[in-house]
Amino acid sequence: MTRAVLPWPNPILRSPAAPVEAITDEIRLLWDEMIEVMEAMPGVGLAAPQIGVSLALAVVDASEARGQAVRMANPEVLHASVQLREHEEASPNLPGVSAVIARPRAVTVRFLNDRGEVEERDFVGLWATSVQHQIDHLAGRMYFDRLSRLKRDMLIRKARKG
Repeated sequence: MTRAVLPWPNPILRSPAAPVEAITDEIRLLWDEMIEVMEAMPGVGLAAPQIGVSLALAVVDASEARGQAVRMANPEVLHASVQLREHEEASPNLPGVSAVIARPRAVTVRFLNDRGEVEERDFVGLWATSVQHQIDHLAGRMYFDRLSRLKRDMLIRKARKG
């Protein structure tokens, strides 16, 4: 069974996700399900709150070939480049709209991997953008929160019109 993506403005999307204490088989199955949802969108990342699970879990796959998803629990940015990269971002939680967001071009992220080990990894380009987008979701933030109030209000109005 694949969970559905929650529609904006579901309160789960605005609440910080709970930290993951340990990597269990249940967590691994949830990651697998998240990858299915991400591939079906299709997208380059997904955070657990987007499908109604308030746990600090994310998957990212910005590879050309696909099938290279990085599974992360409790991801946190340790270092971000000063150089920014603009990219058009969107979310299945608010379909039909997108906005250009500037984020650090490269980040170093610490997370629990699928073996339950603490891992530090560097992400660059689209990988870095997607990881940061997912970490925002885990903090209860949406990409459009990075826009000015005027642009954000216009984007949400446009999405509601469908």
